[in-house]
Amino acid sequence: MFKVLLLLFIVMPIIEIMVLMNVGGLIGVLPTIVIVILTAWVGAAMVRQQGLATYQSVQYKLAQGQMPSDEIIAALLLLVAGVLLLTPGFITDGFGLLLLWPVSRAAIVKAVQKHLTASKTNHTSFFHGQFDQHQSGAQSQFSEDINSDQGFENRHIDSEKSGKTIDGEFERKD
Repeated sequence: MFKVLLLLFIVMPIIEIMVLMNVGGLIGVLPTIVIVILTAWVGAAMVRQQGLATYQSVQYKLAQGQMPSDEIIAALLLLVAGVLLLTPGFITDGFGLLLLWPVSRAAIVKAVQKHLTASKTNHTSFFHGQFDQHQSGAQSQFSEDINSDQGFENRHIDSEKSGKTIDGEFERKD
């Protein structure tokens, strides 16, 4: 994780500055600034348009009773694309445009979805087995209390005699 943060916050800006200086030396300072501002403006407009389309798709799927997981991931990628396009520099603009391109975004969504599904099934099966064991014990004890004809007061008194704890206090230590 440290290497990724180092790359994002130290190495990437240095590379961006070097590229901006080289491009500015080749085509001039003013055209370089115009290109950077133009890519930010066009990118923001494209992100807005595709974001609205994704929002409408989410609304449609929710109305149909389906889970819009692909659209949620696509919306997050569009958010990242917007941030990258608003960041001055040609490399970040390239990555932002790559995320705006529907073909590459769909491939990234499928890869993320595959990764999330694989990790979800591994965790779900583990917790599901644990939950079933605890739930069956708790459910049988609960059903015994409900099926008995005792009132609340009698059950409370009986549980005090049997040594079961009904009330308790806890203190959170974070």
